[in-house]
Amino acid sequence: MAGFTRGFTGGARRGADQRLPPGQYDTGSGWPVLSAELTPQVDLDAWTMSIDGLVEKPTTWDWPGIHTLPGSSYFGDIHCVTTWTKFDTTFSGISVDSLLQVARPTPEATHVMATSTTGYTTNLPIEDITGGKAWIVWEFDGKPLTAEHGGPVRMLVPHLYFWKSAKWITRITLMDHDEQGFWERNGYHDRGDPWLEQRYQGDA
Repeated sequence: MAGFTRGFTGGARRGADQRLPPGQYDTGSGWPVLSAELTPQVDLDAWTMSIDGLVEKPTTWDWPGIHTLPGSSYFGDIHCVTTWTKFDTTFSGISVDSLLQVARPTPEATHVMATSTTGYTTNLPIEDITGGKAWIVWEFDGKPLTAEHGGPVRMLVPHLYFWKSAKWITRITLMDHDEQGFWERNGYHDRGDPWLEQRYQGDA
């Protein structure tokens, strides 16, 4: 991958808003762009989203096909490990639950690996992407998600630091074990709960 976008080494600042997790600040109307790789240009005619691994029915959706699933939206806050928090965001797409309902995880599945078109990966416990906690989104504030923010399609796991919300998502693989993704192999926490300040390996 190319060099990291500036920001992943930013220091913590404190805010007074009770909605701010510890060490975070309100970025206001801004939305910093932070990526581990160059922004790809994804052709929607060729784009697919797959669920594979420990599932009964490995499934791949194309752009028209994924729009046949029930739509779902998220309204709330997002938090980046670089210490910014953005309040009151609205994302639209589909719930990850809808995809898993089709693919049907086997009882052995405990973790997932999310993979982007760029090869970026991030790992998550299955309980962090089920039960209405995660989405595959293509709209932000009613407009198509821009490429710099992960468009046309990204994952959204808003209760965890935002590196877990993989940009340019194309695949979710279910596994019977945990396996570190890109940032996790480079010292970031395996889970990334902002309220516990799980920024780096060794944090609580």
